[in-house]
Amino acid sequence: MRELVRSWTESIETVVLDVIEGHRRSNRAALVRLVLFGFSQVFKSAVKIRHFLYSFRLLRDTTLGVQVIAIGNLTVGGTGKTPVVEKFARELQDEGRKVAILSRGYRSKPAPFHRRLINRILLRSETTPPRVVSDGNSLLLDSEMAGDEPYMLASNLKDVVVLVDKDRVKSGRFAIQRYGCDTLLLDDGFQYWKLKGRRHDVVLIDFQKPFGNGYLLPRGILREPPSHLRRAGTIFITKSDGDTGELRQQINRFNPRAGIIECVHHPLYFEDVFTGKRLELDKVHGLKVATLSGIAQPESFEQSLIELGNQLVYQRRFADHHRFTQQEVLDVINRSVKRDAAMIITTQKDAVRFPKLDRRDLPIFFMRVEIKITEGAKDFHDCVGKICFR
Repeated sequence: MRELVRSWTESIETVVLDVIEGHRRSNRAALVRLVLFGFSQVFKSAVKIRHFLYSFRLLRDTTLGVQVIAIGNLTVGGTGKTPVVEKFARELQDEGRKVAILSRGYRSKPAPFHRRLINRILLRSETTPPRVVSDGNSLLLDSEMAGDEPYMLASNLKDVVVLVDKDRVKSGRFAIQRYGCDTLLLDDGFQYWKLKGRRHDVVLIDFQKPFGNGYLLPRGILREPPSHLRRAGTIFITKSDGDTGELRQQINRFNPRAGIIECVHHPLYFEDVFTGKRLELDKVHGLKVATLSGIAQPESFEQSLIELGNQLVYQRRFADHHRFTQQEVLDVINRSVKRDAAMIITTQKDAVRFPKLDRRDLPIFFMRVEIKITEGAKDFHDCVGKICFR
């Protein structure tokens, strides 16, 4: 039943994205866009009211006495946030900080319904501890229970605490009291205004689609109006090609004080999803490959493979955060074999959602990437130093 609901939800999501991006041009699609615009105006009003309430302290924020770095974006998905969070955590840990990453665990498996119902009836939500994905020593949850990004971060950062809870004030207290953390990284935290204190907001803007189609949810992909960039202390332009003059002018109109850093997603190597075997980039150069992905913007991932000299002979895209079934992966393998692909390549974020396979007629690798700064700081060490150790 749960798989059926997930499939139905993803189908609706795909159709809605096609409609709001203008890929469907029928009268019915135009009517849907009009209705969604009405909802987006309601959403915009709600965002502004909430911002007003926090600004005038009618809704109270909380200070926990430690440094807080909130890393997020204005749009829904696709900016490359997870590698930036990973870089911040690694640099801070190397500088002697005790770091905890706090995530809300988007699309993680919820607690059983009866437990949630009892907790709500007994008002016990505040006493339920956050999910511990990693305690800084061991990986304790799988990707379904933790969510894709928290699991991926915990896998890549063996010595960093990773917690999942919608209430990040509660998980922040837990990180401080249980693990002695002195620095909190809010993954996808730009819209989380409840936790303040010594806070610095880092906002990521995708150079290729900085503000989507300009509309707020659900007519577009904006979570807040671009004018709310004024809260940011640092702005990362991701997937930059260097020609960012026009975008910088837009950013400066909203926030002339924020530091601007340009960066790209730099491929490091390919790793077998099932065996952990690694291949250097030149070992894959020139091969015919197939791609399988369930991310917000697969075009960037696919283009990066073309730029590495690969020939894409088959591409299969699913909705963002799609949890693959064995049959879906086997279907991709069969189609890739027919097109003479040497391997199937996916993203690391997708790799954490792969099922076990009864057979593997083709090797399946994910592409490991990291953020590389091209403008605004010497490197990530310099960047984090300026933000966190001023």
